[in-house]
Amino acid sequence: MKRSLTALIAGSLLAISFAVFAGPGAIEGVQKQPVNVSAIAMFMIFVLATLGITKWAAGKTKSTADFYTAGGGITGFQNGLAIAGDYMSAATLLGLTSMVYFKGFDGFVYAVCFFIGWPIILFLMAERLRNLGKFTFADIASYRLDQNRIRTFAAVGSLTVVCFYLIVQMVGAGQLIQLLFGLEYNTAVICVGVLMMVYVTFGGMTATTWVQIIKACLLLGGGITLMLLTLSKFGWSLDNLFTKAIESHKMGEKLMAPGSLMADPISALSLSLGLLFGTAGLPHIMMRFFTVPNAKEARKSVFYATGFIGLFFLVTMVLGAAAISIVGTNPDFFEGGIVGGKLIGGGNMPVMHLTKAVGGDIFLGFLSAVAFATILAVVSGLALAGASAISHDLYARVIKKGTATSAQEMKVTRLASIGLGITAILLGIAFKDQNVLFLVALAFGVASSVNFPILILSMYWKGLTTRGALWGGIAGLVSSVGLVVLSPTVWVKILGNSAAIFPYDHPAIVSMTLAFFVTWLLSVTDKSARAVKEKEAFEEQYIRAQTGLGASGAHAH
Repeated sequence: MKRSLTALIAGSLLAISFAVFAGPGAIEGVQKQPVNVSAIAMFMIFVLATLGITKWAAGKTKSTADFYTAGGGITGFQNGLAIAGDYMSAATLLGLTSMVYFKGFDGFVYAVCFFIGWPIILFLMAERLRNLGKFTFADIASYRLDQNRIRTFAAVGSLTVVCFYLIVQMVGAGQLIQLLFGLEYNTAVICVGVLMMVYVTFGGMTATTWVQIIKACLLLGGGITLMLLTLSKFGWSLDNLFTKAIESHKMGEKLMAPGSLMADPISALSLSLGLLFGTAGLPHIMMRFFTVPNAKEARKSVFYATGFIGLFFLVTMVLGAAAISIVGTNPDFFEGGIVGGKLIGGGNMPVMHLTKAVGGDIFLGFLSAVAFATILAVVSGLALAGASAISHDLYARVIKKGTATSAQEMKVTRLASIGLGITAILLGIAFKDQNVLFLVALAFGVASSVNFPILILSMYWKGLTTRGALWGGIAGLVSSVGLVVLSPTVWVKILGNSAAIFPYDHPAIVSMTLAFFVTWLLSVTDKSARAVKEKEAFEEQYIRAQTGLGASGAHAH
């Protein structure tokens, strides 16, 4: 194991070295920037540090429980930081600040939609997740239902969400590194994929958790430092900051009023539902609750995660508003020096330009390297969730009917991690010109329509049956993906048709409602003998959910 780990680390470093010294290249419509030596130096330091963590974690990973859940030995505070690290992706830092920069108040609305799902997880789900599950959310969904069918569907649903999220992160990695490090897009994507395979294949959840914790601390620390440096430019006054932003922005006072996002109430509601309930259906977030020793620590995890995420969102709001007056009025940050024209590096770069303006090249190098580390950490968590769906849910429970040994399951997991890494690289290259925010919204929309209804009903509704859960989940999956294809973004802008069949970009208001309705209808009309037994088994499940009795053997059910 140690020999193979060392060999793979050496191989990944070679790949990184190749990337650093790769020749010129650019993606369409993006102006490639000079090589940022300080950023590359910071990046190499982070990579070496995280690879060291992986080697340490590999020595502690002895079983499937160690691999999937870090042996349940993560404290509530540590897990809270790791959850925050999973949620605070580079898309959060770049995307939210750019939305505030361009749209003002709409950026605040978007942040609230992202954030508000955490109290739901805290009060409705955290404790029961920990008491009922062992490795994946399919453990919970299939607790009293048909193991084969529910686990198979849950694995497919999880993999769908994971793949969409992987695309987002890989595209973000490629574009960010090309712009800030001066590297080729494809090479940056390959680097992320290789490093992800190293982290997950050898270190498992222990390595992923500690990389997330370190990354969350660096991202929070870097963001807060940047905010303080920025506030010093405005006399430490938020009033001055927002007054300058209003004066500098073309929208004027309308900057602080609801805009296009809230113009159509149905679109706003659909987006809000997807972001609100999608959070509770993300497989890599759900897995985190199985890494703590008990339900009390699970609740603590969400409490700390909510605080860290909320703080970070507030920081991004301030940075976005500050960028309006500092970046938006400086010709150095626009192509051709034309203020109000196209930003160098594209529309996601206001926070990076702000970093350079107030902190110089060294701080820009630090924050860009942290952003890259952020992508690595999030991708690793996603890959682990996807690999567990394949190995634990499909291979161990469905194909092997629970007879697979720990060693066999671990082998399949590592092969699945490598397969997902290769898939992520190919998807990142294939989708390099797609809209990242659209893909994020799609991932949340699918999660809210596929995973969330089955998960919440399995924990709280006695009447749920296998037939209802299966067909309700299928209805949510087909409708959420299908309606996105028929939406204006895909049907008109990508496929080139004259008018959209489905008028809204965000399908959750229809697909999530349909998933709940179909699940309810086919459950209440199911009068089979199996359905009667499944409903009777709810009482035992309820006791376990409340008390945690027997939770240590959850993997055996």
